Amino acid sequence: MTEVFHIADSYVDELCALDPFTATDLGMPGHDDEVTDYSPDGVDASVDLAHRTLRALDQATIENDADRIAAAVMRDRLEAELEGVQAGSPWRQLSNFDSPISFIRMAFDLCPRETSEDWEHIATRMSRIPGALDGFATSLRHGMATGRIAARRQALVCADQAATLGGLAGKDAPYFAGIAAEQTHADGLAGRLQEGAQAATEAYAGISRFLREEYAPQAPEADAVGRDLYAIGIRRWLGMNRDPEEIYAWGWDELHRIEGEMAATAEQIAPGAGLEGAMTVLREDAARSIEGIDHLLAYLQELTDRTISDLDGTHFDIPEPLRRIECREAPPGTAAAMYYTAPSADFSRPGRTWYPAKAQTRFPLWTEITTAYHEGVPGHHLQIGLCMTFQERLTTFQRQLGTYSGHAEGWALYAERLMQELGYLENPDYLLGMLASQAFRAMRVVVDTGLHLQLPIPATEHYHPGRIWDWETALPFVSRYCGFAGPGFARSELDRYCGMPAQAISYKVGERVWLDIRAQLRARLGTAFDLKRFHMDALNLGSLPLDLLEQELPGSN
Repeated sequence: MTEVFHIADSYVDELCALDPFTATDLGMPGHDDEVTDYSPDGVDASVDLAHRTLRALDQATIENDADRIAAAVMRDRLEAELEGVQAGSPWRQLSNFDSPISFIRMAFDLCPRETSEDWEHIATRMSRIPGALDGFATSLRHGMATGRIAARRQALVCADQAATLGGLAGKDAPYFAGIAAEQTHADGLAGRLQEGAQAATEAYAGISRFLREEYAPQAPEADAVGRDLYAIGIRRWLGMNRDPEEIYAWGWDELHRIEGEMAATAEQIAPGAGLEGAMTVLREDAARSIEGIDHLLAYLQELTDRTISDLDGTHFDIPEPLRRIECREAPPGTAAAMYYTAPSADFSRPGRTWYPAKAQTRFPLWTEITTAYHEGVPGHHLQIGLCMTFQERLTTFQRQLGTYSGHAEGWALYAERLMQELGYLENPDYLLGMLASQAFRAMRVVVDTGLHLQLPIPATEHYHPGRIWDWETALPFVSRYCGFAGPGFARSELDRYCGMPAQAISYKVGERVWLDIRAQLRARLGTAFDLKRFHMDALNLGSLPLDLLEQELPGSN
């Protein structure tokens, strides 16, 4: 093991001790009954670890290219983390995706449940949730005292999530009570689980009231974060430095290009009815839908398994541990979007795709196909899972912590387009679903940059030309591109953009980088260009900042 690899592994070990919820996310044993300290002391400990690791990297001997890339990835990630702390991120970390309100709950989705010891850990961890949420509230109060406060809308979004988890909203049993009810075999353990679930539920109810009654009244109304914080977001989520106004202008061009393709495809589905008419057919035609979340999950499981079998050995080399994905229903209290969770370090826990039912009983299929490719294979599961198999080539940090949204989401969106190129979306229903997904991500580029930088809508546009973007202006525009989703999705999406500046652009901007690199290689190599080799060479590098990906991929510059 080289010095750089040792530094990286030591960092992951120390981070897992400081952040047990991340340890569970990574499948690292030894911390399953612990909780993360979100208080100022916990933040200080993480900052100290980042500083110590950066100093160690500065002094380390670089022995080979693997060391050089590993050190560059760690340095970029840790410097971006410190930049965010300097800007006050831990003191206002409220978002429907990117907040301890969600991190704590998601850890329980991934907790092992096989043995009595596993259930003991769950009971103990639930009983410690009040301490974790109290620590987070202390950090939020520190932000309030120092003027680093999240927008009022984010506080209320998280208050609503906490209310669901705290049994203050929703018709179903509270989330943690549902976990406790899963274990019914040991009376003493069942009692401990019920007590822990009650403590966790009451803690979430308490922080919901705090956010609604104490925090939100002092929070600013403005959703925009401004240019400086947006630049930090671009570095954090994409690992690149780019002019956001160039991205904004490109987003409009890309959106209109895709809309042209959608109109042509809609004509194949419902001639003369236009795009809205075609989407109405796809949403309302029972023959194009599946009834019941269980039947949807079974359908997606079969589709995913078949796709892996088709692509392995032809367009990708898929290692045996990655040939298993579980399609699951997302638990209550999650955001409205589908998501993926990676396998554990030893692959005993498989990769999983999570689909929120959100009170739906009928699921139109036209967009589910491309979503399965995006979340599974050849999308997130293949890319992230492959990194985890490179035990000798990549550090633990690169395999499990160094993922960049621009790299990962860009690849997953590229994977959707690739499946069209490979002939898997010849059904115009599913092709329109993919194009709707593409238009949706292009819309994100426009709205996310426009809203946070408070840019004007171009005078050439039909939609409110010249108006400066704000939440009220954005919501109808976002809704226009959410025709594939259920009620409430557009609001959840827009809340997400406001709480995670620049994350929403990582999909389309990331795909743009992947396509640009492929085009450069194809132009340079001509008939020698091999698509499978391009894919495997690129994925074998691991997740990189997009600026570094452009530099490192052989022959791309």
